[in-house]
Amino acid sequence: MHFRAILCLILGFNFSHLSWARSRKLDWWQQEVIYQIYPRSFKDSNADGVGDLKGIYTKLPYLKSLGIGVIWLSPILKSPMVDFGYDVSNFREIDPTFGAMDDFDNLVRRARKLGLRVMMDYVPNHTSDQHEWFQKSIKRIAPYTDYYVWKDAKYVNGVRHPPNNWLSDFGKSAWEWNDERKQYYLHQFSIQQPDLDFRNPVVFEEMKNNIIFWLDKGIDGLRIDSANFLIEDDRFLDEPKSNIPNVLPEQQNYLVHIYSRDQRQSVSVIQNWRPVFDRYSKRGSTRLMITEAYTNLKNITAYYGTNSSLGAHLPFNFLMITDVGKESNAHDLKNTIESWYENMPEFGWANWVIGNHDNPRPATRYGHFLVDGLHMLQMLLPGTPIVYNGDEVGMEDTYIRWDQTKDPRALNAGPLRYLETTRDACRTPFQWDDTENAGFTKSLHTWLPVNPGYWKVNVKMELKKQDRITHLEIFRDLVQLRKNIVFQRGDLYLYVLSDWVLALTRSFSDHATYAVVINLGSEITISNLFKVRPTLPRKMSVVIPSVNSNFVKGDIIQTDAITLRPKASVVLTTSEEEWEIKSEAKVEESIEAEDEDEEEEVKNDQNSIPKSASE
Repeated sequence: MHFRAILCLILGFNFSHLSWARSRKLDWWQQEVIYQIYPRSFKDSNADGVGDLKGIYTKLPYLKSLGIGVIWLSPILKSPMVDFGYDVSNFREIDPTFGAMDDFDNLVRRARKLGLRVMMDYVPNHTSDQHEWFQKSIKRIAPYTDYYVWKDAKYVNGVRHPPNNWLSDFGKSAWEWNDERKQYYLHQFSIQQPDLDFRNPVVFEEMKNNIIFWLDKGIDGLRIDSANFLIEDDRFLDEPKSNIPNVLPEQQNYLVHIYSRDQRQSVSVIQNWRPVFDRYSKRGSTRLMITEAYTNLKNITAYYGTNSSLGAHLPFNFLMITDVGKESNAHDLKNTIESWYENMPEFGWANWVIGNHDNPRPATRYGHFLVDGLHMLQMLLPGTPIVYNGDEVGMEDTYIRWDQTKDPRALNAGPLRYLETTRDACRTPFQWDDTENAGFTKSLHTWLPVNPGYWKVNVKMELKKQDRITHLEIFRDLVQLRKNIVFQRGDLYLYVLSDWVLALTRSFSDHATYAVVINLGSEITISNLFKVRPTLPRKMSVVIPSVNSNFVKGDIIQTDAITLRPKASVVLTTSEEEWEIKSEAKVEESIEAEDEDEEEEVKNDQNSIPKSASE
């Protein structure tokens, strides 16, 4: 897929044009929406206050009704749960918190029946300190002696010190002394998460074999966690200070991490794993590899690899989280969008992430009224949307008291600074309805508190509101609209209509043209889209309005005078035919019908374990 971007300034308006060669048919991962599930918080089936695999199973009809094509499960493997699954003690077992391997197999099989693909998280940088490998490494039992990054202490005037000044991403020293082995081990995250040594070829093979194990189980892909931490500079030099004001010496951003992360060899690990995925792809459909790396844009896009040595299909694009926010104007947003396309290799495919389990929710970061506009961008820009569970109904962050805090990163920060780093706020239970604990569990207690606004922001309320459109309806409409060939293969034009109004158009061949107009500001705006795109008709019809736009589907709008309320947005089309999706009543009816069959399906599936897709 060869992209060609043209950036222009004309008539006093900022605009850019993106087009690409269309010689190839789009693969499933380019066409579908990926939906992230944080299992602990999605749905509890056994009344212990923690979500599980059977809970997800019962909600597959809901997921299908959204129109998404892929579910991605955050960690579910065996773990002491210090970092809630990101500290793995066995890479080939399901943690009992979430169920058993049978439950996983049943979930995958049922998802396939509904046309849903399943991806998993893979956490290769480190293990739990309870992992058998680490316990044997402490004792120097071959071949595990050098499975982890061990270094001797430095002694100054007889006082023991860590090998260097590196800081953990969770704060404080990245080194922990082990009195039995008489060495320090590296932990880029919590003390209980020792780093594996990927310079050891045996470790590389072990971790590759774990990938093979799960691909043999028939999953459709893996998201590689913390890819930029995999390999460190082997000189283990001290890192320079960042000189950022008001940062404490124990905080991770006190240093510039030029040696402890973002090494070119980490990209090589991903490139060396790609053939494993491709071997399975040749047997059937593509097996997808996604990488996660919070770093600069150049380092992120390096994970695409090269034409001769491919890397990840999708390196996560966090720019809509890290580079723009509530204060950003149309110029900022346009520049951010363009920067990804400009830095992506010609063979690459874009992706758009506006929320996940590590960052404040979009409704919190940008404000409740911009949720629909953000989803319009995410769904209708060229690329694959990756959505975090709950964002489709506009869930917001929950205030978590210090005594309720579970996140190890926040606990490490202490009671005075924990709110600066906590991830608990965006991980609270999914809000299904207005019953006790939002329909998440029958337990009186939940692992994290439910958002107090659950009674008004939940799936059931969004489905029942017949008098006006809702975030959920808009989300579902956007997912369906994205399947239109114009959005799958059409050209993109981006326009800054004024400081606070961003617009985009998508067009393809002789099909209808679509436009998205978003008011990011706090005042009513009247914008002239026709002036910058005079090939458009003077009138276009509303396809999808935001909840706060004062428009309804089918309204006719003058393209030279588009009036938008503050934070409102709208999708327009030149088509004279009414654009339809499955009606609200039919969707709710289908969900209820599926739910009636779930209990029987669960019972039946316990007696039948599916064969893996590769068999």
